[in-house]
Amino acid sequence: MKKLFGLFTIYDIVLLGASVVAIVLSFTLSPSRDYLTLTSSVIGVTALMFIVKGHVAGQILTIAFAVVYGTVSYFFAYYGEMITYLGMSAPAAVMATVSWLRHPHKKRTQVEVANLTKQKIVMLVLIAAIVTTAFYFILRALGNANLIVSTVSVTTSCVAASLTFLRSPLYGLAYAANDIVLIVLWILATIKDIAYLPMIICFSAFLILDFYGFINWTVMRKKQQADNAETQ
Repeated sequence: MKKLFGLFTIYDIVLLGASVVAIVLSFTLSPSRDYLTLTSSVIGVTALMFIVKGHVAGQILTIAFAVVYGTVSYFFAYYGEMITYLGMSAPAAVMATVSWLRHPHKKRTQVEVANLTKQKIVMLVLIAAIVTTAFYFILRALGNANLIVSTVSVTTSCVAASLTFLRSPLYGLAYAANDIVLIVLWILATIKDIAYLPMIICFSAFLILDFYGFINWTVMRKKQQADNAETQ
């Protein structure tokens, strides 16, 4: 555990700590408290910080987050979120865990950052288009709350999960786009029930962490390329 948390810099610890404190404060200030929402939020920001550092523990925590967050979404009739996280994000995190374990960097305690090829980009666009179309009609049939926003959330989540599996720094930008959509979704939910306020704080923290992830992974890629050049 000491080695695991030794991955974090002081800045990382402060950022993670501030995120958790903000979530807990929003929970304690809420007149109606939902412990599943609190649990989901804390697991989520912790998972993201490990992903920012390129450590596979982040993917394992993402599986737990997907299960709890999917449950929270079910109770507010955000069936798109429930299906997306339980049916797509959780399995994607399992596959990403395997992929990351199979592609560690030789000199660093992190995953090997990969580049996107034209073939991968074409496949990503096709998959996103198919998933978006299918989910729109599925969610409409289920009577999903806030249909259009939920459909956009499915699309951005699909792209982000795929980029994470592909070990691309662009995962951070894709998840940042997804975070913005989710902030809107949970603002709409919080208007009806203040108990969902921690979810707004959670995804606001996610937004910051995902931008940080894109920056950190870009730096990681440069360092790894330098390491690879030295060994050649």
